[in-house]
Amino acid sequence: MDLLDEVDDGTVHLGDTELTDPRLDANTARRRIGVVFQAYNLFPHLNVLDNITLAPRRVQGVPRKQAEESARELLARLGLADKAQDFPDRLSGGQQQRAAIARALATEPELLLFDEITSALDPELVGEVLDVVTDLKQRGLTILMATHEMGFARHAADQVCFLEDGVIREQGSAEQVLNDPQHSSTRRFLSRVLDR
Repeated sequence: MDLLDEVDDGTVHLGDTELTDPRLDANTARRRIGVVFQAYNLFPHLNVLDNITLAPRRVQGVPRKQAEESARELLARLGLADKAQDFPDRLSGGQQQRAAIARALATEPELLLFDEITSALDPELVGEVLDVVTDLKQRGLTILMATHEMGFARHAADQVCFLEDGVIREQGSAEQVLNDPQHSSTRRFLSRVLDR
């Protein structure tokens, strides 16, 4: 089984499904997860609408008309209604990242994985993407997000894990980990990145 990366220790569960079970059909599991990468990873030869409708049409068998209607609704919700026919190189970084979020949402996933989705953005665009994440959280979507945006994590996260060298050093509520860290490496890191 290969979902994206090999797990070498522990187990990963999505609801009642163990994603690390070697007998699991990876494609079935992938259909339940939306992923947004830090570098957008939009297909440059497809316009925004085609980027968003590709997985619903090809993987889920959704008819083109239905997939496009859903995609246009997502684009409107994310402030990109007028960008459907544009190619990625015609969009700003923030617009590309919002298009990538729309693409991840198009398959109606149970879980959204965000990998440093603001790191490739100019500082003035970070806020617009984080506003989208906040809206998705308020709509009840489950989000697992890797980020260095500690100020955002402080007000938006339910749970925080501090990772160092691939090991969870500390985990707990956002308030506990970010306001009263117990591990010395967490305290050092936060003292460098947060205005305390």
